[in-house]
Amino acid sequence: MYMAGGSDEDVEAVLDAVLSPQPNQSTNGFESEGEGEGRRQLNFSAVSTIAVAIVFLLLAMTFGESLMNTADDGEFNGDWWNTPLQLRHTMELPMDTSRAQLPVNGTYEALPYTEHFIEVELPASEQDAGFPGPALMHVALWLPNVPENTKIPVIMTIHPYYDFGGEGMPGLGDDSSPNTVPDGGVGKWVYDTFLPHGYAFAQASTFGTGESTHCQDVKGLGEQVGIQAVTDWLGQQNWSNGNVGLMGKSYAGTTNWEAAQNPSEHLKTIVPISGSIGVQEMFYRNGSSEARAMGYDAAYQAATTDLTSDDMRICSDDLVGPLNPWSTWGWAEFGGADWSDYWDERRHLPDVLENYKGSVYLVWGLQDWNVDPYHAYPTYQMLRDAGINARAISGQWAHNYPDQPDRHSELSTGYGKEAYPNMSRMDWAVELYGWFNYYLKDIGEEPEPMVQIQTNDGRWHVEDTWPPEDVELLLQDLSTEWNGASGTVNGLGSSISMTSSVFENETHISGLPILHLEVMTQLCNGGQIFATMYDDTSNLRLGHATMDIRYRDGGFEAKATAPATSYTMLMEFNPLDVVLPAGHALRIELTETGEDYLPGPCASNPAGGLSVSGGTIGLPLIDRPVDDGRWFLSPAWWNQQPIPA
Repeated sequence: MYMAGGSDEDVEAVLDAVLSPQPNQSTNGFESEGEGEGRRQLNFSAVSTIAVAIVFLLLAMTFGESLMNTADDGEFNGDWWNTPLQLRHTMELPMDTSRAQLPVNGTYEALPYTEHFIEVELPASEQDAGFPGPALMHVALWLPNVPENTKIPVIMTIHPYYDFGGEGMPGLGDDSSPNTVPDGGVGKWVYDTFLPHGYAFAQASTFGTGESTHCQDVKGLGEQVGIQAVTDWLGQQNWSNGNVGLMGKSYAGTTNWEAAQNPSEHLKTIVPISGSIGVQEMFYRNGSSEARAMGYDAAYQAATTDLTSDDMRICSDDLVGPLNPWSTWGWAEFGGADWSDYWDERRHLPDVLENYKGSVYLVWGLQDWNVDPYHAYPTYQMLRDAGINARAISGQWAHNYPDQPDRHSELSTGYGKEAYPNMSRMDWAVELYGWFNYYLKDIGEEPEPMVQIQTNDGRWHVEDTWPPEDVELLLQDLSTEWNGASGTVNGLGSSISMTSSVFENETHISGLPILHLEVMTQLCNGGQIFATMYDDTSNLRLGHATMDIRYRDGGFEAKATAPATSYTMLMEFNPLDVVLPAGHALRIELTETGEDYLPGPCASNPAGGLSVSGGTIGLPLIDRPVDDGRWFLSPAWWNQQPIPA
């Protein structure tokens, strides 16, 4: 029986209060990777919501018949969980809640939970000082009441948000829920939806949090070894069929990548939902630093403590971690990012590509400002190229799940609102059921790789790769084909606004547009540019790019920069799937910084700034007729429950 209590979303709401700026506030604070809403999510009126619904009813009238005609004629006769995407909207799904449900209820009841402490053998580099006791991972486990001798797989979620708060942090409220209560994000949903179908469910606390001992090594080697040890233990139990899957959002999604770095043989699939592929990757985009990067490690150490004696353990990374963001931001060209192995140890993806033999189901919001969608793309294709079977689903939601219309309804204009209510995928449980069946129960055929992605106006399409295989890159010279592409950008308010010609036809941008700028430094030997793309005709925000000139070639390798010297900045926008209506033009605003990014080191210097003299923009375009078989309709959940006002 599900036990009443707080949720992981309640916990992360506390973290948001400590770590995150609120909407429309200054961005000089910090932001957790937690369950809290994206910064750009604002309430809007019921009238606006109804208007959006009417728009999508009209779209359904326009596209619905042609989309239906692309699907197989007649009813689908296979297993319900294999229903093709193009027919999924015809399924009779229960959609009376804010989370996706299965059309068939499971029959197994949950047995009472059990608790386990797993001793972990750590490498010498990860030993703590002062508390020589064993390193123990704490796990809560729920088993379905299956017939005797039935072997079952495990779905696990693991993160640092259990059982901390009030006792040691005055003014922050009560302690968070222990991991013996299914959390409100993944936990209760898996407990309610998949456990009755014969899946065990496990919740674990990372080292140094909850009842797990040792140091809280935020996303470092110690944490990775602990996660891998728990995965191995679950796969070796006498009730287990040997197959373990990890699933979680945000930090609980990052732990999926950590498990796959040097994986247990029992790890068969991971479902990272907005989980960062690396710590430096999360806080730096082409060298531009988010404000929260400066205190991230220290903030997590402080926020997840309850000030018990065990929290006094010290490991080397506890001392090194808080210093690295400052050296990376201020002295990158002199090796500031390379003074320790701190970043490399927390760069998860390369190890996954080299070592992992399981599967990956990526879930990402294209409007996620907590863990940006470039963690998913080109990651998806890199997984495929490494021989790892992968799927991805990406809608215009923020730092949330695909099936949360109550959260999706809070998005603001230019940050996802235009895709609502079609963004809420209430068939997502069906999608995962087939995935888990194959990878954890060895039932059926291996799922085909695919990317399900949504345009900013709400339409869904499915691709073998993303960007799509038939994308064509439209290259335009900013000096000759755009207006206003010259001037100075600095931290004292000087900016550039450049506009394209009108696009005669509807234009579908699908991929990562490039922006290569020809610039010259001023007397200060640095500079930074934040680029925001708009539909100039409607003034609708479409996306952004950012770069510190020291990282002008992209990536994480800084180069020295001299005053009064010309360079080419190879910028790339965050993943975009947007539609520019016929007769509209594009506009790109260049500023020194924007959104939640820190100003560059030269920003406040009157001699700083970058002079822009032109460059090239590359737009990845696809051209699809309305009856193309790659378009599909999402189930119309709003026919069965009210649209949140």
